[in-house]
This record gives sequence, structure tokens and C-alpha cells, in this order.
Amino acid sequence: GTVMLAYYFEYTDTFTVNMQGFFCHDSAYRKPYPSPEDSSTVPPVLLYSLTAGVPVLVIIVGETAVFCLQLATRDFENQEKTILTGDCCYINPLVRRTVRFLGIYTFGLFATDIFVNAGQVVTGNLAPHFLALCKPNYTALGCQQYTQFISGEEACTGNPDLIMRARKTFPSKEAALSVYAAMYLTMYITNTIKAKGTRLAKPVLCLGLMCLAFLTGLNRVAEYRNHWSDVIAGFLVGISIAVFLVVCVVNNFKGRQAENEHIHMDNLAQMPMISIPRVESPLEKNHITAFAEVT
Repeated sequence: GTVMLAYYFEYTDTFTVNMQGFFCHDSAYRKPYPSPEDSSTVPPVLLYSLTAGVPVLVIIVGETAVFCLQLATRDFENQEKTILTGDCCYINPLVRRTVRFLGIYTFGLFATDIFVNAGQVVTGNLAPHFLALCKPNYTALGCQQYTQFISGEEACTGNPDLIMRARKTFPSKEAALSVYAAMYLTMYITNTIKAKGTRLAKPVLCLGLMCLAFLTGLNRVAEYRNHWSDVIAGFLVGISIAVFLVVCVVNNFKGRQAENEHIHMDNLAQMPMISIPRVESPLEKNHITAFAEVT
């Protein structure tokens, strides 16, 4: 369902884009056209390949390394064993964890795409280079004053496909997808890799991933493809979805055994205290009687 909804947003006109108007000679939309997306410093093909391939590679390598390190103690297997028909039949723990983490990541990637497309369709926010593509006839529109507001699709004389793309900029899809992938991998590396000697390597790798996502947003603004507000909104969408999935869905990448033990301890804490009847021993009774005779 998530994949189909993302497909309808991307490749069909099922959802109509809001036709937002503009003021005559508005300086916010008079930036030069930066050329097609394929000629960008971070083209869509490169961005989508990195957001889809790097997390898959990192999670597979990370889970394999953790599995090999914990195989001797069998802690990994006990945490992730899934009974199918009996005690002897279960899914390999390495496969189970890898599929679960990658599946959640893929779902979040499509969910981020859907949230971004929904925001772009509803707002219809104009790109910084919108007027360069719209090519409005100011004389026919009667733009004698800069404060005159122009609305309607017929105000533009340029390429309709390019104009429609220039109406879908808020939030920035490139910023949202890049920061979602970086945040998901950052939390995975921080919570999963516990090997010695990684105290400095982990923060360097995580900060490097977040820096690449931040530079992607800066590139969108520098090339006049998005406003600052578009990039910031994309960052917020990507970070929110990544944090929600990691914290609430995969429980910070912890195993099943840790979750079950936590639930068991909570149930024990909620159980009422049972009062056990007290039975007096003969020695205690004789001690009390002797004390009373002395007093």
C-alpha cells in the first residue's frame, strides 16, 4: 500500500497540485533557472542510489560482524530465535535481524516520500526560479505595480511540465530522504556496534553521514532549487520519521530477549503483594512466656 501510494504521487496526476499565486516581479521567485535536475551537483540518480544502497550495505556488514562476534556465546541466537514448528525449527537470527531492520528502513523511505509529496501537493509552494520558467506576460497581465497579485494557471506561458515541477518544492524531497537515511544509519551504528576501539570511530562516521545530508540541503539552496524553508522542513520530516521508527518500532535495534525480559519485569512489578500467614514457633512462645514471668 505504501509503495502504491508513493507511485500515485510520483507518476500520476491523481492528486492535483495547489495553484499558488505570486506578486508581479516578486524577487523571491526571480532566480535564474539552474538547468535540469540531472545536471545538479547531487543528481537524483546519485542521491537515490546512496539512500538505497549505503544503508543496505552498512546493515548487512554490521549484522554479520555482530553475529560472528556473539556466535561463541550464543547470546545472539537466543535473543532472535523464532519458533516455527518446534524447538528445532527456527529462522536464522542473522537473517531475522537483517530483514527486520532493512524492511523497516524501506518502509520509512517510502513513508518519507509520501509525506514530502503530500506537502508539495497541498502547499504548491513556488521554486526560487519559478518566474524564469513561468515566463509571464506582464503587459497582458497589467503588472504596473509590484504589489499586484497574479493567480491562475493561465498566467504562465512556459513549458507546463517544468512549471508544474517548479510548484512542488515544499518540503524538499532531497533533504528529507538524505537526512532520513543518515539519521537511521547514525542511530543503528550508535546502538548496535559495541566493539572496543570504536569510541572515536562511531561519532566520526555518524557526523560524516549527517554532514553529507546537511550539504545536500545546502546544495539545493545554493543552486536556487529550493528555499531555506523547504530544506528545513525536509530535514524535520526525515528526522522525525527516522527517530519514530527506531525508537518505537525496532526499539533501538534491541533483540527479542531484552524486550521480553523488560515486559516480564514490568509484570512482576505490577503484581500485588501476597500476605503469608505467620506461624509462631514453640521457642518463640516459650521466650515470650519467660520474659513475662521475669517482669
